[in-house]
Amino acid sequence: MKIGVPKEIKIKESRVGLVPGGVRQLIKDGHEVYIQTQAGIGIGITDDEFKNAGAKILPDAAAVFEKADMIIKVKEPQPSELAMLRPHHILYTYLHLAADMELTRGLMKTGCTGIAYETIQYPDGSLPLLVPMSEVAGRMATQVGASYLQIDHGGKGILLGGVPGVRRGRVTVIGCGIAGTNAIKMAMGMGADVTAIDLSTKRLAELDDLFDNRITTLFSNLENIERAVVQSDLVIGAVLIPGAKAPKLVTREMIGKMEKGSVVVDIAVDQGGCIETCKPTTHENPTFTVDGVIHYCVANMPGAVARTSTYALTNVTLKYARMIAAHGVEKAARTDHAFLRGINTYKGDLVYEQIARDLDLPYTQLKL
Repeated sequence: MKIGVPKEIKIKESRVGLVPGGVRQLIKDGHEVYIQTQAGIGIGITDDEFKNAGAKILPDAAAVFEKADMIIKVKEPQPSELAMLRPHHILYTYLHLAADMELTRGLMKTGCTGIAYETIQYPDGSLPLLVPMSEVAGRMATQVGASYLQIDHGGKGILLGGVPGVRRGRVTVIGCGIAGTNAIKMAMGMGADVTAIDLSTKRLAELDDLFDNRITTLFSNLENIERAVVQSDLVIGAVLIPGAKAPKLVTREMIGKMEKGSVVVDIAVDQGGCIETCKPTTHENPTFTVDGVIHYCVANMPGAVARTSTYALTNVTLKYARMIAAHGVEKAARTDHAFLRGINTYKGDLVYEQIARDLDLPYTQLKL
């Protein structure tokens, strides 16, 4: 198979869909790999390194799309990339369609087959290709939130760990999956006073044990969320429903009751966000303020630590890239149920039911 990797063009996005080690493996498997020039330069991977791994370097994205059968990316296709997609293409990347009607319609119009990293799902419900970026985003959320609490960044002037004789910063994490748990780890490491909120009492018990009863765990309901949010210096939203829009758990009214200079970080913003006042931002303009509360809602948070993120991501995406390249989408889906869940669009049809329901678009049952 001919595999193409274009340079990411989303604002401040330096990650790349393959690293030289992945290229070398795909070449060994008997495939051809085409890389857009300078695709990895943002994380220090040169064209020569890709060449030495066996890739052919092409001058622009148009040449990559023209050559390739499968396109491997990191972020969802931007409008100029959608225009280059054709019905024969297999697009393998993060898509996050449930919160983006325009992108979903555009992808369907191309007729291509879209495989979403974030919906490849094991029988136990885990999301193997989302895990590394959730780990990065969770850790970043606390780090970023702590920074914006500083007065020089517009915050109220709170140090999360406090000092002897002064209270610690209060952090509330809503949603305690991979991202939320990593946010808690960082907040605990900084010495904050942490509250974890989740719908699963089993998960709350696990967290209580994991952190040796040093955090407050609360069942997710309106009263507990409101009380915790209003008292917090930093609120981190980390709610995930695979392939679906995130529910709005933190209301505008709750935000209005927080102290001025408090901070909210919504990791779930690429799935619509779980904080009502949040909207997607970019690394160029990462924050905005509502009722005196700073909102950080960058939809590609791991792009800020692109080198770490790229290697963590490609460690898990290569397995399915090799599977697609060796067997094609249809055979891979028939033999691997986790991969089957990753197919969001197939030859122009929307074949992921939850996305169709969220966007009120026609759903087509996938028949291979």
